[in-house]
Amino acid sequence: MQERSSVADLAEQLRGELNRYSPGGKLPSSRALVERFRVSPVTVSRALAQLAAEGLVVTRPGAGAFRARPRTATAPVGDTSWQEVALSADGAADLVPRSVDASGVLVSLAAPPPGVIEFSGGYLHPSLQPERAMAAALSRAGRRPGAWGRPPTDGLPELREWFARGIGGAITAAEVLITAGGQSALTIALRALAPPGAPVLVESPTYPGMLAIARAAGLRPVPVPVDAEGVRPALLADAFRASGARVFVCQPLMQNPTGAVLRSGRREEVLRIVREAGAFVVEDDFVRRLVHEDAGPLPRPLAADDPDGVVVHVCSLTKATSPSFRVSALAARGPALERLRAIQVVDTFFVPRPLQEAALELVGSPAWPRHLRTVATALRTRRDAMTSALRLHLPELALPHIPSGGYHLWLRLPDGADESALVSAALRAGVAITPGRPYFSAEPPAGHLRLSFAAVAGEGEITEGVWRLRAACDEVL
Repeated sequence: MQERSSVADLAEQLRGELNRYSPGGKLPSSRALVERFRVSPVTVSRALAQLAAEGLVVTRPGAGAFRARPRTATAPVGDTSWQEVALSADGAADLVPRSVDASGVLVSLAAPPPGVIEFSGGYLHPSLQPERAMAAALSRAGRRPGAWGRPPTDGLPELREWFARGIGGAITAAEVLITAGGQSALTIALRALAPPGAPVLVESPTYPGMLAIARAAGLRPVPVPVDAEGVRPALLADAFRASGARVFVCQPLMQNPTGAVLRSGRREEVLRIVREAGAFVVEDDFVRRLVHEDAGPLPRPLAADDPDGVVVHVCSLTKATSPSFRVSALAARGPALERLRAIQVVDTFFVPRPLQEAALELVGSPAWPRHLRTVATALRTRRDAMTSALRLHLPELALPHIPSGGYHLWLRLPDGADESALVSAALRAGVAITPGRPYFSAEPPAGHLRLSFAAVAGEGEITEGVWRLRAACDEVL
C-alpha cells in the first residue's frame, strides 16, 4: 500500500475510536499504534499530525497524543462579500482582468483519494525519487561551514556555474540566477518582460501553470499552434505581426503536453522570427533531465545558440528529483538580466542557502548520474507499458506522438466526446486523469487527455489504470 493511503486509513481508524477517550484523555503511544496496526512509525506520526490539523487531537512532544477538548466558543461568521467589488475593480486602464485560476495546476498537485490510481500526477513517484541521495546531500550540506548563513542574492557561485555548464554555449555563471523552482522562474520572467495588459505568445496547447501566471499578471495569452515538430514558424510570425507581442514562451524539448521536440530547421527560424520582432523567447527547458533511455542525442537549449540575449532560459532540478526540491535557474543577458535580478530580489530575497548547498552536494555526487540513468530506463519502460495497454484496450483514443522524454502521453478523444464527463467517470472508476481543456488558451480543436506514467508505483498500476479507464470510456463514450 502506498504511504499516503496507509496514513489516510490509519487516520480514519483512529478518528472512529476517539469517542473511547474522554476530552484530554491520552491515546496509546506511537509504539503501541505501530505494533497494533502493523504500520511504520512515520505512518503513525503523519496520521496523528492529520488528526491534529483537524483539531481532533493535541500532540505534546515527549508526552504523547491526547483527545482535544471541545471548543467552547464559535468564532463569529464574517461578511466577505465586499471583496467581490474590491478584487474586480482593476480600473478602466487595465486591458485584462488579473484573475487567478489555479485549477489547471492543482490537477497535477492534488493527491487523489486513497485507492485511486494517479494518472494525473506531475512528478516522479516516490520510488523513482532519489530520496536517499537527497537526504545524504542535505545532511552533508547542513554541516558545511556557513551553510546556514545568508547566500549571495544571485545564488551560490558554484551552483550558478553548474547550471551554466548545463545550458552550454557562451552562457556564464554571471548570467545565471538561482530561483525557487521553475514556476517561480517563469513568474519572474513574465513580470520582467511584459507589462500588464500586454499580449504574450504561447504554444497551443501549453502548460496550464504558465497560462495561470500570465493571466494573474494581467497578460493576454495568444495561442500559436504546435505540431509534431514543435511550434509552427509561419504562424508564429503571423502572431507577432497581428498582436504586437514582445514575448514568446515555449518548450522546445519534449513540449508539455504534446511531447514534441522543435526540429533543427525550425530552431533557427524561430530565433530569427523572434529577433526580427524585437522580442524575447522564454525557453522553459523543464524536462531535459527526464529523457528516456532511447532518446538519443538531445538538441542544445536555444539559449546556447543565442549570442544576442533574445532567449531567457529557465531550467530546474525539481522534476528530476522531488516536488519539494525547488531549485532552478534563470539565464539571460543584457538589461533583461538586471530586471530579472531586481524582481527576484524583491520577491524572495534569495533561495535558502541550505537548499542550494544540498543541490550542489547532490549533483556533485556519484549518485546523481546513477539516478538519471535509473529514471531514464524506468520512464521508457513505463511509457511503453502505457502505450501498449492503450493500443490494446483503448484504440479509439488517438495517440499521435510517442515522446522520447518526459512523463506523460497526450491523447485526442473521439469527435463529440464529453471531456468533463469522461474525467468524472474515470474518477468513479478509480483512476485520476487530466483533462485537456486547461492546456488551451483559446477554444480547443477537440477533447484531449493527458495521462502521466511517472506518478504511479509501476507497470502493474499502469495496466490496472488503463482497465479502469476502459470502464469509464464504456460509460460515457
